[in-house]
Amino acid sequence: MVSKKKLLFLSISLLLMILTGCGKKPTFSSPCYEITCGEEVNFFIVSDPHFISRKTYDHNEAFENFCCTNDGKLLSYADEIMDTLIWEVKNKRPDFLIVSGDLSCNGEKESHLDFAEKLANIEKQGTSVYVIPGNHDIENPWSRNYIGKEPCKTESITAEEFAEIYGAFGYDEAISRDEQSLSYLVTPSEELWLIMLDSTKKNDSRLSNAPEISGMISSKTIKWIEECSAIAKENNAQLIASMHHSLLPHNPLINKGYVIDNSQEVVEVFQKLGIEIVLTGHIHLQSIKSHVADDYRLYDIATGSLLAYPNLYGELRYCSNSGFEYNTQRINVENWAKNNNIIDENLVNFDQYSQNLFKDKSYDKYYSTIVEKLNNADIDNYETMARTVAKLNLGYFKGLRNDELFSTVNITEYNMLMSSLPD
Repeated sequence: MVSKKKLLFLSISLLLMILTGCGKKPTFSSPCYEITCGEEVNFFIVSDPHFISRKTYDHNEAFENFCCTNDGKLLSYADEIMDTLIWEVKNKRPDFLIVSGDLSCNGEKESHLDFAEKLANIEKQGTSVYVIPGNHDIENPWSRNYIGKEPCKTESITAEEFAEIYGAFGYDEAISRDEQSLSYLVTPSEELWLIMLDSTKKNDSRLSNAPEISGMISSKTIKWIEECSAIAKENNAQLIASMHHSLLPHNPLINKGYVIDNSQEVVEVFQKLGIEIVLTGHIHLQSIKSHVADDYRLYDIATGSLLAYPNLYGELRYCSNSGFEYNTQRINVENWAKNNNIIDENLVNFDQYSQNLFKDKSYDKYYSTIVEKLNNADIDNYETMARTVAKLNLGYFKGLRNDELFSTVNITEYNMLMSSLPD
């Protein structure tokens, strides 16, 4: 005979198992497709537009100083570059536009609100937009207005506000949302589903004076990804992913803070689930890296910053008969300016203006590094070495590699640069 105490103990134990042993499963609404089986799917991919609202700056000392200290982003032409994108979307008519993070300059609420208006203009033309946050977008302690002589701290946004402001651009049509992050699942086509992954870490502006640069995918979000994959397979759909941070390293020297902390774990999960493409940004570099294991191949396609040279966006086409095709396009600000009778010389000659600005920034940064690190070197060679680095940066960020990259510089000058570096 079982005692009352044992019965009570068993009842409590069973209740605890029910409460703690079975996690709450994600909910999925019915898929709603824009493109049916067999039709080609066309995506534009934009990353790191770093849009800054004109309401947050004038052209006085504070903004000019800010522009001088940035890494080559064309902040004063953010409006025109986005208007060019809207114009190109109208002309090329892609089915979908993915924006993989760092939508705003530094998380300013006004910048987010104005950027959302730009995206609304794109959707009015028949192209659906899907966004995901980057490390600059939410609770950013660098959020500033640049009016007058000194910058002034201004309001950033919370994660909840991000999902509200950009509700029309992925969150409202998601068939599932991760409870732990701003990740969501959408079904743009019957054959191809898109999982937008929030790879950012929470940035507590009360404890930090800088945005958190690094990222990761939490274990709870990984479980949600597995659930999404299972639903996609039940519907005979292929799953591709997009997130802000890199999944694979694109540069052996620049990994910390750019590749997610738990890269290996997520790669193994993607391999198990059969996810073969992830569209990323953050590193401001045009690059494709792959991971190969047995008969599995994973591609991490990083699209450079729209706001910085060479001002590229990606085009991804999918057809069930031929698979995927990815290409890059340089945003054609010069044609947009001509079409709109713009007379600003920087816009009329945008390609050269953007290249020169990026080259000058690279030169200045490396020259100052030489002065600091190589103060015992021949000062007559400093300018030559800095020019060589600037030329290499132009090619590298455009996507050139190996022989094609080194053909852009003088071999004598390159050897001089290499011999100056410490072992």
